[in-house]
Amino acid sequence: MQKAQIVLGLALVVILIVMGFWLELKQKNGKQVFCSQEAKLCPDGSYIGRTGPDCSFALCRGEEVPD
Repeated sequence: MQKAQIVLGLALVVILIVMGFWLELKQKNGKQVFCSQEAKLCPDGSYIGRTGPDCSFALCRGEEVPD
């Protein structure tokens, strides 16, 4: 009885992991995005990198979204 519960629990964990990977790939439409490792110097002296599916630079602190 206890052995069956352990096997059932492990099967459930494997199913959940597989479903998680499948959903992640479905959200990305099967496309992986690799951005360059460039950095942008912000006015306050900090640096930011590229992010998102279009690899645009993130906003510096205090910057507003351009129209």
